[in-house]
Amino acid sequence: MAETDHARLTPPEGATGVLVLGDGTLIWGRGFGAEGDAVGEVCFNTAMTGYQEVMTDPSYAGQIITFTFPHIGNVGTNAEDIEATNPHALGMVVREDVTDPANFRSSQHLDAWLKANGRIGVSGVDTRALTRAIRVNGAPNGVIAHNAQGRFDIEALRRKAREWPGLEGMDLAKEVSATQTYKWNDGLWTLGEGYDLDAAPADAPHVVAIDYGLKRNILRNLVAAGARVTVVPATASFEEVMAHKPDGVFLSNGPGDPAATGEYAVPVIRKLLEVGTPLFGICLGHQMLGLAVGAKTYKMHQGHRGANHPVKRTDDGRVEITSMNHGFAVDTDSLPANAEATHISLFDGSLAGLRLTDKPAFSVQYHPEASPGPQDSHYLFEQFVAQLKAKA
Repeated sequence: MAETDHARLTPPEGATGVLVLGDGTLIWGRGFGAEGDAVGEVCFNTAMTGYQEVMTDPSYAGQIITFTFPHIGNVGTNAEDIEATNPHALGMVVREDVTDPANFRSSQHLDAWLKANGRIGVSGVDTRALTRAIRVNGAPNGVIAHNAQGRFDIEALRRKAREWPGLEGMDLAKEVSATQTYKWNDGLWTLGEGYDLDAAPADAPHVVAIDYGLKRNILRNLVAAGARVTVVPATASFEEVMAHKPDGVFLSNGPGDPAATGEYAVPVIRKLLEVGTPLFGICLGHQMLGLAVGAKTYKMHQGHRGANHPVKRTDDGRVEITSMNHGFAVDTDSLPANAEATHISLFDGSLAGLRLTDKPAFSVQYHPEASPGPQDSHYLFEQFVAQLKAKA
């Protein structure tokens, strides 16, 4: 069922799903979730938990996720384990068929959840072979398609995959960002108790979070660290940010090419640096800070996506196991004299964190809020909020 075939246009018996790559490769499987097709970049994620959090992470906009863990869907879905109102990943490619959920927290089958949210799945795929191909050749463009009758216009799908321009040069932050300003007051989740509602004290340091595609658990961690938060859209101007009188500004994660988002984000960040506003950025926000101080970004061969990425701190040599999701990175060699590397990926040596020596600003390439993933890096939120309290 997971046969890869450049020539065969007729689906093998029982095939109701297909992944069509930009080079014409066909990977047949069994479709589930919504019917239809979607085009994007095909990547892989190595996390063993948290498929619902991954699918709703706005950083995955424009991408089709190959899950390397075979048992996707086994705990179902629920209304709590989401990082945005709607899924942003285009679809999922998995090894095993989705089974009925076996978890007391489940409120909906993954198949039904995907259908309700217009997202496509294909099972029965040799995800190990696909992952190895991506590692060798890089993340390809592709089309994921599902038709219950197994009827596909393969040539049209191949053409769509071939002609899709790819993520380089694509600004997706505007598409996933909030369009209006709002307050956030809820803290972290606890089993049996849910989320800590209205946890932000009125006199807490005020953080303005610029939403390039943020995850809700970021906001929860800021509140848990002792901040009150106001979220503004990705396109908010310097004047609009400062109108909220922030004690500090958070630069969120997000999808797409940082150079494209930087066209409007970098000038705002530079002005924030000029007036001495404390800054903390993650993922795309890290890349925005890098661009703002004159560094360069580049498209990675395969990117980093998973919940087991080791990162070394340059100050004390300690290693954090981190959650990552990025296909672009800041070029270490392009850092200016006033920016120093604070974290380095132990997988490939790429830059995983920086700080400015002359401004109160720092950032990391990974997701310290995890969700899913380890909690080794929660201290960064506490470090940021403590900095704001000390300044006050």
